[in-house]
Amino acid sequence: MSFISKPIRILLVEDNEGDIVLTKEALSEGKIRNNIIVARDGVEATEFLTDPGFELPDLILLDMNLPRMNGKEVLTFIKQTDRLRKIPVIILTTSSSEKDIKESYDNQANCFISKPVDLDKFIKIIRNIEDFWISIVQLPTNYH
Repeated sequence: MSFISKPIRILLVEDNEGDIVLTKEALSEGKIRNNIIVARDGVEATEFLTDPGFELPDLILLDMNLPRMNGKEVLTFIKQTDRLRKIPVIILTTSSSEKDIKESYDNQANCFISKPVDLDKFIKIIRNIEDFWISIVQLPTNYH
């Protein structure tokens, strides 16, 4: 049972419009109020995260295959930046490559999830992320 009163801020770093829509839909139908901010490439994500006026997210959902700056580079940037490193980063990608999995954990990803191609399974995974990372896990209320 969650005791969260304020909406959870989620930064979704994803360039696939279909996955953006599905993720937002799955989270909007969930139990927890959330505010989803979308960055469509790695550069946009780092710009959000370094903007002093941007309220930091509680959770980051990060695709690996992004234009301009890939997910590995974004993850490395987040985990090497003092202000950002404690924010949980969930790699949510089509890749199931052992190399990508290992590199993600080597760069301190909090978990690695391969996106299923089946729509119902994808929605179930998003809801499981919400159940675990938002309803069960206790996140800091302030990363500063």
